[in-house]
Amino acid sequence: MAGQLSIAKALNSALRKSLESDPKTVLMGEDIGKLGGVFRITDGLQKDFGEGRVIDTPLAESGIVGTAIGLALRGYRPVVEIQFDGFVYPAFDQIVSQLAKMHARALGHVKMPVTVRIPYAGGIGAVEHHSESHEAYFAHTAGLRVVSPSNAHDAHWMLRQAIESDDPVIFLEPKRRYWDKGEVGDAADLGLHDARVVRPGTDATLIAYGPMVKVCLEAAAAAEEDGRRLEVVDLRSLTPVDFAGLEESVKRTGRAIVVHEAPVFLGMGAELAARLTERCFYHLEAPVLRVGGYYAPYPPSRVEEAFLPDLDRVLDAVDRAFAY
Repeated sequence: MAGQLSIAKALNSALRKSLESDPKTVLMGEDIGKLGGVFRITDGLQKDFGEGRVIDTPLAESGIVGTAIGLALRGYRPVVEIQFDGFVYPAFDQIVSQLAKMHARALGHVKMPVTVRIPYAGGIGAVEHHSESHEAYFAHTAGLRVVSPSNAHDAHWMLRQAIESDDPVIFLEPKRRYWDKGEVGDAADLGLHDARVVRPGTDATLIAYGPMVKVCLEAAAAAEEDGRRLEVVDLRSLTPVDFAGLEESVKRTGRAIVVHEAPVFLGMGAELAARLTERCFYHLEAPVLRVGGYYAPYPPSRVEEAFLPDLDRVLDAVDRAFAY
């Protein structure tokens, strides 16, 4: 496995390995077979594994997830693709009312090894319902695991770990990073729900996940020119959250800024800021700040760059943190 791959190719490789290693693994989704998916994540898999294991479904997200639940009850490991983030809402009832609750409803006797892959967030110039960041809905729902990789190595190994999990996993793929390339190691180096320090620092902690990790790395590089050493932590898992890892970083740096594409209001940053304030209060030099999208429907593609958090907005938050 070791070598340079795009995130898209790393995901394709993970799906291939999962299909090879477990005959009960099946893929389902709209246009994932002959077309290979709109982002070509499943390219070539139906040809190699057949229409019975890589299944082109009708345009019916509720039916896709509902069928996956039934397959899981029969001992399969379904991997469902939602074609675009905003298309998941017809399946929302199946996910939060059935998929997330089946294990508890059965007093632990029933497992739900279902992975729901969702390309999410913006930056590709798409039309309405193709650029949304709705991770807080799923993270709020007990019974779901929610994860998001930011690089090729994590994309490959986190997807394999998700498929092997006996719990339902919402696997959020940052679509504008699909073509970013990186080294993919020959083994997973972290658990599925561990955060990763991707750039060490001493003066403030930037916490991000998915598409915003790259932005935070760029901000940290720019801040270093002003003599500020920013630590960047890739959250990787939105639920459960590696609060121990975050706490360790924030206690060392004394400042924290959470960055995500979703609106700031009631986003993941709200929970992270509250928890870190409780756990690190006497170590903080400034309030935990948040950077995110605006509390508005996702805009037309011509103005999406003004909506998405960028390097300047992250650095502005850093300046505010140091002003205390």
